Amino acid sequence: MAQNRSLNLPSISAEGGLTQYMEAIKRYPLLTPEQEYSNAIQFRDHDDLAAGQRMVTSHLRLVAKIAMGYRFYGLPVSDLISEGNLGLMRAVKKFEPEKGFRLATYAMWWIKASINEYVLNSWSLVKVGTVAAQKKLFFNLRRLKAKLGIYEEGELTPEQAAEIAAELSVPMADVHAMNRRLARQDSSLNMPVGEDGDLQRMDLLVDDRIDQEEALAVKQERQLGSRLLRDALETLNDRERHIITERRLRSAPITLEDLGKQYGISRERVRQIENRAFDKLQMAVRKAAVALEGASRLAAPAG
Repeated sequence: MAQNRSLNLPSISAEGGLTQYMEAIKRYPLLTPEQEYSNAIQFRDHDDLAAGQRMVTSHLRLVAKIAMGYRFYGLPVSDLISEGNLGLMRAVKKFEPEKGFRLATYAMWWIKASINEYVLNSWSLVKVGTVAAQKKLFFNLRRLKAKLGIYEEGELTPEQAAEIAAELSVPMADVHAMNRRLARQDSSLNMPVGEDGDLQRMDLLVDDRIDQEEALAVKQERQLGSRLLRDALETLNDRERHIITERRLRSAPITLEDLGKQYGISRERVRQIENRAFDKLQMAVRKAAVALEGASRLAAPAG
């Protein structure tokens, strides 16, 4: 993304440090859905660098929040934020506003992927680059220890290791080994953070509750999915709708045999109706999504 080199973004400098950076990014306004759509179109279709910068700066707080979640890996917070910002800029470049979702929803994956890669590449003691289970253990062990109320370092008890191993579907031996590796890089919560040293690690404890922008993106996505599904169900006849609801939309699906008894048909016939109804449902959802995308383009503000 050649334009990235020209973006005028705040940096964590030796003079200002982390505190000044956090204050600086709070001054950038969040974009409304309409503003985000318009800026995305301007940046993608017209190479409008100012529009791209508005999209990036409006999400710098999201990057900082995600980066703080990696603060206990013994790496500079400024580096974590910088890597997350690179992921955010990649997301802005690839963002397709016509899909109907907010940039925050899409960008979170890119931000976390960039930070994950940086953390893994920076940890010389942890060689987990090709083992998915080890990566999962590496990034989730501290969270699960906190969930179990384990805040002291040292060896885990067999019961604690067994519970964590079961949660992550990894061997107990791997849990013990990873716990020892991570403990080597631990430091006090009172250790100063940032170049200016006016913050301590405990000051950066992350509020895991979803923030306003993330909550809005998740809410919109769920509302859209529910509406499309509800409308699609109306395209089915009564029997198809009842069978697909009982088989696919319940937490405890009814058996084919029980449905067959209700309708006086074989279980195989119920399966055929279910599959046909599901195909019709998928087709209806796809058609509605395409129609919605077209409507969104027409309603979008002119460039």
